Amino acid sequence: MINAQKIHDEGAGYALGLLRMVTGFLYIQHATAKFWQWPLSMTDGHGAVPLFSMMGAAGVLELIGGVLLLLGLFVRPTAFILCGQMAVAYLFIHMPSAGIHTLLMPQLNKGEMAVLYCFIFLYLSVAGGGCLALDNQRK
Repeated sequence: MINAQKIHDEGAGYALGLLRMVTGFLYIQHATAKFWQWPLSMTDGHGAVPLFSMMGAAGVLELIGGVLLLLGLFVRPTAFILCGQMAVAYLFIHMPSAGIHTLLMPQLNKGEMAVLYCFIFLYLSVAGGGCLALDNQRK
């Protein structure tokens, strides 16, 4: 007899692993845009962001955190740190640029991606890396 619960649990584990890998891959592209202007430039073609700046620090977190998530290594602490990064990005970059009245309206302050990343990272920090994560090999 087929164990429906086991099939469900395995499917959920693979879906979680896929969410982690895709999120890590996309997050790396934020860093490459800041440092190598690929696939687009974060500085309108004026070169890389300074490493020792707020954008440079964000790029380092995006690059290292994205790679760790893609590999599934140290997923929970990495995701927790990146969740905080995205909360800071929303509250101190996106929301002030459009005004306090946009706090609960991220479409108005262009902070929708920051909010989504924040909650995806929060979920990963609680749920872990799912299937195909290197963390599973360390246990």
